[in-house]
Amino acid sequence: MSGRAILGLAVGLFLAALGRDGFDRWVDATHLPALARATSVEMRARDGALLRAYTVDDGRWRMAVAPDAVDPRYLAMLIAYEDKRFWDHPGVDIQALARAAGQALRHGRIVSGGSTLTMQVARLLEDGSTGRWPGKLRQIRVALALERRLGKSDILALYLQLAPFGGNIEGVRAASLAYFGKEPAQLTPAEAALLVALPQAPEARRPDRVPAAARAARARVLDRLAAAGVIGAEAQATARAAPVPDARRPFPALAPHLTDRMRAADPGRAVHHLQIDAGLQASLEALATRAARETAERVSVAILVADHRSGAVLAQVGSAGYGADRRAGFVDMTRAVRSPGSTLKPLIYGLAFDRGLAHPETRIDDLPAIFDGYAPTNFDGLYRGEVSVRTALQLSLNIPAVRLTEAVGPAPVMARLRRAGARPVLPGGQPGLAIALGGVGVTLEDLVALYAGLANGGIAVPLASRADAPASQPARPVLSAAAAWHVGDILSGLPPPPGAPRNGLAYKTGTSYGHRDAWALGFDGRHVAGVWIGRPDGTPVPGAFGGALAAPILFEVFGRLKPALDPLPGPPPAALVVSHAALPWPLQRFRPRGAAAAAGDPDAPILAFPPDGAELAADGTLPLRVEAGRGPFTWLADGAPIAVARRDRQIEVPAPGPGFVVLSVIDAEGRAARSHIRIDPHLADR
Repeated sequence: MSGRAILGLAVGLFLAALGRDGFDRWVDATHLPALARATSVEMRARDGALLRAYTVDDGRWRMAVAPDAVDPRYLAMLIAYEDKRFWDHPGVDIQALARAAGQALRHGRIVSGGSTLTMQVARLLEDGSTGRWPGKLRQIRVALALERRLGKSDILALYLQLAPFGGNIEGVRAASLAYFGKEPAQLTPAEAALLVALPQAPEARRPDRVPAAARAARARVLDRLAAAGVIGAEAQATARAAPVPDARRPFPALAPHLTDRMRAADPGRAVHHLQIDAGLQASLEALATRAARETAERVSVAILVADHRSGAVLAQVGSAGYGADRRAGFVDMTRAVRSPGSTLKPLIYGLAFDRGLAHPETRIDDLPAIFDGYAPTNFDGLYRGEVSVRTALQLSLNIPAVRLTEAVGPAPVMARLRRAGARPVLPGGQPGLAIALGGVGVTLEDLVALYAGLANGGIAVPLASRADAPASQPARPVLSAAAAWHVGDILSGLPPPPGAPRNGLAYKTGTSYGHRDAWALGFDGRHVAGVWIGRPDGTPVPGAFGGALAAPILFEVFGRLKPALDPLPGPPPAALVVSHAALPWPLQRFRPRGAAAAAGDPDAPILAFPPDGAELAADGTLPLRVEAGRGPFTWLADGAPIAVARRDRQIEVPAPGPGFVVLSVIDAEGRAARSHIRIDPHLADR
């Protein structure tokens, strides 16, 4: 734009001011361009840090930003350099235009521009040029209209969001992240000066392509600001000596599988607030990448960490790398349905404890057995004879687990698995004894939810990735508090993997048939975590075992999570903590309860009262009656003895607390009967 044209504009504006009414009508009639611009969808961590951002539809990085989220020094430098009367003029700075025109007349060329920040916003909104006078006049008109319809802070916010910084970078926040890897609230004077300089010639001064030009432009900004007293001489010298970034930094892209899913579930949301811990997520993504690289070709790793008190998902690593590579990194293996191997055994043992079928010190046979044509074997092909239930679970023996599954029933195991929040997939439609050894499909999310319930006193814990997830549902018991504690106590006694600390972590490993999946799940007093290793296409990984591959990673996960484990809770009052010799006689050795009755044994005990499915008020005491069977009788509530070696067939015991209770009676031959009842103290009031 020539000096004559600039002078003409200044004179024109002066004349227009003389006709104030007409001028006001002219400004008020201005048709403004759309003020709203699409900004990058953002995924925020639990502390507000940026986890991931997405480009807008045209491939640009344009990040939402407000003036109060930008370093005040940058704002002061920007206004002092670009538009020092920004807070006072009505959108057009007549004094600046006149000065620019005079300089152009004296020098025969443009020495300085007269555009205000508001005029620059007008140009950016319309994607117009700064060249010919019709375009400049249009910018003036839009600038004046903007000032009448918006506040100064709103106009400044538009500039901060739309100013070009080279390539597909728009706005100061995107520029700060791209060039410095930080939010604009943390800019140094050198960084702020560079960002002041770039929008004037964003391509010619791009630091990643022409760092010398960027450095020179930054120096001019610093010199002028020092001359104006905006920065001191020492700050000027330090900023001039600072290096200029010579490459763009990648935008944060943590938890890619989870963030893609959150965006797809709510595509209209601009900012998603998640429970993810950004530092932990980055650390575990690096761990998964390293572990996969050290394992075998085409192997991937998935990791999930949650707070089992709140259900908050703190880290979710879907694969060992996000992309269409040989490891199929684009597949989210935290949600892939796989065989769980032995990782469901703790639930099976817990149900056996709940139903009075076993205690951790009960002796159980680990010998070859055939279950209606099904002949499982132990993983190592060996048999250990009679062992304690505690040892059977710690050694992950298959025969005892199947014996207990037969006694408990596969259907109740599946029901409790679903109650924990899992969505198991059955290949044949109906559950069989093979579920004890991995004959069901589950996901890593399912297993972490199950172990969260075990860690949380037997109460299901819905996992939540969003910070604004709906309020938790009513408590859903998976196991009694006593049974859940016994399971955790057994698992915490497992020896750690070689080289890992003996820290009392309660954990269980699993390996699916054919070495296709290696698992490790564990918890302490606060957190629960799960690790899966395998090939996403389901092909075997020869030699892959959960104990050898997944368990060391699980221990490293907890090491990166916190410096020391939170202790597991002590036993609840209902937990029977005794030696084998002190157990009630029927619990000293496992026998398939109800087997005699199932075979038509007329002498098997029958729990005559309360009957199965009863709802009782039970005001203070609960009457019990058994028929048939041979005394003495032992009575249990949720697996805990409430009356031992009683010969009377009808007794009264203190009523259990309100809620659902499993009552069991065991006779002298080890035969049992049970009923599921509900205690409701207010039932009599209805």
